Amino acid sequence: MNRFSKEFAVQEHTYPLEAWCIRETSFDTDSHFLDETLFALGNGYIGLRGTGEEGYSGPAGTSLDGTYLNGFYESEPIQYPEAAYGLAKVNQFMLNVPNAKGIELWLDDERFDPLTGTVQNYERVLDFRTGLLTRVIEWTSPQGRSVRVQSRRLVSFENKHLFAIEFAVTSLNFDGRMRFVSALDGAVKNLEAGDDPRVGSAISGPTLHMIDSEQADGFSALVQKTHNSGFTLVSATETVLSADLPAVTVQDGQRLTQTWELAVNAGQSLTLTKYGSYYSSRDYEAKELMWRSKDTLASARAAGFDELRMAQEQYLADFWQQADVQIAGDDALQQGMHFNQFHLLQSVGRDGKTNISAKGVTGEGYEGHYFWDTEIYIFPFFLYSKPEIARKLLEYRYAGLPKARERARQMSHDKGALYPWRTIAGEECSAYFPAGTAQYHINADIAYSIKTYMEATDDQEYLVKAGAEIVMETARIWTGIGSYDREGRFCINQVTGPDEYTALVNNNYYTNAMAQMHLNFAASIAEQLQAQEPTEFARIAAAMALDANEPAAWRRAASLMNLPYDDALQIHAQDDSFLSKKVWDFANTPKENYPLLLNYHPMVIYRHQVCKQADVVLAALLLSDQFSLDDKRRDFDYYEAVTTHDSSLSTCIFSIIAAEVGYEDKAYDYFMETARLDLDDTHGNTHYGVHTAAMAGTWMGVAYGFAGMRVVGGELHFAPKLPKQWQHYTFKIHFRGALLEVHVQPGQVEYRLLQGEVLDFTHGGEAVALTLSQPKQSRSFV
Repeated sequence: MNRFSKEFAVQEHTYPLEAWCIRETSFDTDSHFLDETLFALGNGYIGLRGTGEEGYSGPAGTSLDGTYLNGFYESEPIQYPEAAYGLAKVNQFMLNVPNAKGIELWLDDERFDPLTGTVQNYERVLDFRTGLLTRVIEWTSPQGRSVRVQSRRLVSFENKHLFAIEFAVTSLNFDGRMRFVSALDGAVKNLEAGDDPRVGSAISGPTLHMIDSEQADGFSALVQKTHNSGFTLVSATETVLSADLPAVTVQDGQRLTQTWELAVNAGQSLTLTKYGSYYSSRDYEAKELMWRSKDTLASARAAGFDELRMAQEQYLADFWQQADVQIAGDDALQQGMHFNQFHLLQSVGRDGKTNISAKGVTGEGYEGHYFWDTEIYIFPFFLYSKPEIARKLLEYRYAGLPKARERARQMSHDKGALYPWRTIAGEECSAYFPAGTAQYHINADIAYSIKTYMEATDDQEYLVKAGAEIVMETARIWTGIGSYDREGRFCINQVTGPDEYTALVNNNYYTNAMAQMHLNFAASIAEQLQAQEPTEFARIAAAMALDANEPAAWRRAASLMNLPYDDALQIHAQDDSFLSKKVWDFANTPKENYPLLLNYHPMVIYRHQVCKQADVVLAALLLSDQFSLDDKRRDFDYYEAVTTHDSSLSTCIFSIIAAEVGYEDKAYDYFMETARLDLDDTHGNTHYGVHTAAMAGTWMGVAYGFAGMRVVGGELHFAPKLPKQWQHYTFKIHFRGALLEVHVQPGQVEYRLLQGEVLDFTHGGEAVALTLSQPKQSRSFV
């Protein structure tokens, strides 16, 4: 491990090491904030943090009872004390929307609250195979009344607008009055970021104002509207009690309640089932939202909780059949792997309108913005595990192309498209341009994801419909921003690469190398479509006013690209000036001063040789065939010594390259830091939301790292290794219509064709061909 960077502490695991769930057996205010994140449920649209239905009465600062909708946002003007032309004008931030999961339980005059009275037994489980959050708690009130509360919660993968809760109560020792209160609470607000921009938004106070409400027996609905973005939201619930009696409805401001009260005897059980839905005008006309809400809830009620549960299990069974990564020999890692994969599925938008934010739908960190994390870190997991979801992520980028064109004009490009570094609806939302807007590599990252998608799927329909236009429009930016120097090299100046501790530099290696790939890919697409789909090419060229000479200009710029290299050190220089800077004084930097961005002015950081995350090392992975093994080793050695890994995007990349160059121990250490980053809260901020890029980096670490998977020129390659800590591991990938299983065990790799008719690839450079007649082959380690 890097002796200069902060140490990765050995963690004590909070939960028992079970492969398919996380389980807690005590209720603790000290861990509650973190538990709310880890036990969160979502479906790519709705996100429910893991707060109990009864709410939380613990100390201030130990809870954020949030409910989030992917892509539903408020906007506000960005206030600059000193403005400048072209700066982002409006911020967008994900909202904490009405809390619809609340259920109060009263035993005579005492309210059920695990922080009062006595908890005799407690267990809560998040099951990755069923998608259920279940809880059993036996509790005795301060006055001696005892009950058993059993709850089950799900957020439907089949209907993105729906969640359901089953809340069953058994009286253990008392005869008296039991009261249930089902609440829909619109009086919520967002978390203020304070001094940490990673935490939440800068907004304070309510962000939704009520314009209407509706209640009937069992049904409650709030109609609200955002102040600035102009979206209407209908939050609704349908609640059913197993006892046959009507509810009493009450409205108190923006809080709507349905109350049932009845006499119970010791041993008697009652079950309250609550269905909730969220519909917004980002998806439908405002006038449709109420009837859609009622229709969804009526259908859910008619189906019942168990039918929704079975549908959830079936969806997840299909997901795991394709995506499961099995690791024998490290229980902590197996749990971390499944936890990460499950949370990725919960977080990703699957409708072509939404993407996946840095914190998914588990918290307000980074304001719910989408970054380049999607294309470079998260996209590969879905591409090879659930390619239909990968296509939806690309459809989201196509939907954002008009806004990207607008942004290019704002940045003085007379043609082309420039995608935002951080956004929700397509506009640039980064108020700090040196580490935001200046990251022009976002264009190349998106092009790279399209390239890998085409190599893996050969989806020509997508290329013609959307992909070609994105790639060519964004490629234009490079010839717009770049220029030829006196030596004839094509240079790209004043940009920021992936490393956010080095800003506004000339010829960032990663940016230039990815731009080179992008320009060549764009020219190839133009040539391919012109030859094979001339009518479609003419349509696309007309839509973007493509000059006939542009593809040739792209090729020329790519061939003359300036790719910094230091002959003395024999490494790829991160940029023109990086190696001339003073190396950061790691030895005398206190541990508490990490992350550096929270303890030093940006200018202090920028003038030093210090990296927040993988930059050149990331290029060595993505453009693997352009680096020799010796290049990769030297680059790794140099940049490891100056990298803090303050970004959660970093360690997975270092793990992969370490595995490739033969640093087995470092590869494993970096990998473990990635795999359990959230479960063990190694960055100390998971209570604000999970780290989706690191979660996907865990999958990359297995496939790209230990299995040596690469796709070069459309050809699939493997060079597997077996970590000494493991007995064996297995994963699956979709490629060109086939589903391949890779099983790595001591001394041998078994490849099995599970779907498809034929698949050709290489193992350590040796050709392998799987067919229906020979679906399985074994190879020895190389």
